[in-house]
Amino acid sequence: MQALLVAAVVLPLLGALAALLPAPPGLRGRGPEQAVLRHGVTVTGVVFALTVLLAVGFDHDRPGTMQAESDLSWIPALGVRLHFGTDGVSLPLLVLTALLTFLCALYSYARMPQGPSPKAFVALLLLLECGTLATFAVLDLMLFFLAFETVLVPMYFLIARWGGEGRGPAAWKFVLYTLLGSVVMLLGLLVVGLNAGTFDMVRLAEAHGAGLSHTTQLIAALAIGVGLAVKAPMWPLHSWLPDAHTAAPTVGSVLLAGVLLKMGTYGFVRILLPAVPDGAHTFAPYLAAFAVTGIIYGSLACLALARKGAKGDLKRLIAYSSVGHMGFVLLGIATLTHTGVNGALYANLAHGLITGLLFFLVGALKDRTGTSDLDTLAGTTGGALYGRAPRLGGLLAFGAVASLGLPGLAGFWGELLALLGAYHPAAGLSRPAFSVFLALGALGTLLTAAYLLLVVRRVCMGDPAETRPERLATVPDMRPYEFAAWTPLVVLTVVAGLWPGALLGLMDPAVQSLLPGVTR
Repeated sequence: MQALLVAAVVLPLLGALAALLPAPPGLRGRGPEQAVLRHGVTVTGVVFALTVLLAVGFDHDRPGTMQAESDLSWIPALGVRLHFGTDGVSLPLLVLTALLTFLCALYSYARMPQGPSPKAFVALLLLLECGTLATFAVLDLMLFFLAFETVLVPMYFLIARWGGEGRGPAAWKFVLYTLLGSVVMLLGLLVVGLNAGTFDMVRLAEAHGAGLSHTTQLIAALAIGVGLAVKAPMWPLHSWLPDAHTAAPTVGSVLLAGVLLKMGTYGFVRILLPAVPDGAHTFAPYLAAFAVTGIIYGSLACLALARKGAKGDLKRLIAYSSVGHMGFVLLGIATLTHTGVNGALYANLAHGLITGLLFFLVGALKDRTGTSDLDTLAGTTGGALYGRAPRLGGLLAFGAVASLGLPGLAGFWGELLALLGAYHPAAGLSRPAFSVFLALGALGTLLTAAYLLLVVRRVCMGDPAETRPERLATVPDMRPYEFAAWTPLVVLTVVAGLWPGALLGLMDPAVQSLLPGVTR
């Protein structure tokens, strides 16, 4: 188990280095470009298989205890250790990361985004996977920071070199925002580690703030929280997200929404709540207020983009929807209850599956038509995707209703549990204030349904016989490689919606160990 976890983290890094080397003569296939893309599929496939084996070998009777641990001294002078491990909180995120990266590599093998050499693209994709997996696997604060920062470089180049219109400014905004947040977060991590005498996350969680004064916890919680909130992203620190998503290539958008945003919210649960509980309790109402503001703001922005004549971009609309959905995650965390935090973790996973699927679909639609402008796609009567490409239209409608939280699909349970947590927040938090947050969050679910159903009506319905430009007249339906890349996301969205106990039974004991003393 130790070897599986370490191998899953290290193999993408070795694969990234190998991608830059010339392919052996017997493995070149039709040419070096095909060889390196096939290399990317192979490495990400092996990593996904390792995470599945890790999940199979995981002791599901003890999900609240850290498993597959390896702990070696790295920088003795600073007390920094190469400490890896996984529990019921991080294991699903490891599998989700490996799955989405594999599907992106598979999709890119058939539909490589326009840009420079595939060698650099595959190397950056694998480096991104390495940094993300490491973020969810490390148990040392300094290693967490290094892994957290590792993903910035490959994502910057994926946007800047393989992105679309406006990619340069979008990539710079992404880097500047996240770097600034990371600097602030590093200060908070140092405050915790130096004052507690350890950077080990397990020991910090067991101490649960013991040895840290109230003032120290306030400073650390504020600094760490701001850095994590930028990556989450939390309103009003979200403005880098729509530009980055709009400019990024399809696989970049999938990984940005499906994996990278989860790093911020994971940090709240893994580090901030257990290590500085007094600071987290003090700032919880403010976090909840920002969260519900993001829910309402994101929904209203999507409604504005979806209306006729707004020239709204579908990729931008889904990006703003992520601000709203991650607001539910932050609201669940802010309740400081087992119910709310479990809801936040569940919503995290559901968002990765559903929004990843939506970005795949919108990217495919843009490849076929040359645009993701909603007014151009809809024409005067509607895009009529049901009539022209029924499988593609049906999947887009499926993704939309899953995203709005239809019962029986994955998006429902996370939002429900987050709202239930707000109904009964942790002791010491203002129940009237959280009742207001609950009402605003519920209003956000209605607004979410409104804009997503509007998108389905404008894109999927309409008159197929309407006169359109040649590039919009015919839209090819789903292709075999798209079927292979999208089917796992559809299946998991349904399974997670119909069988929530499988994930909740894995996460809840781990949440209880991170939040001792909480009764619900």
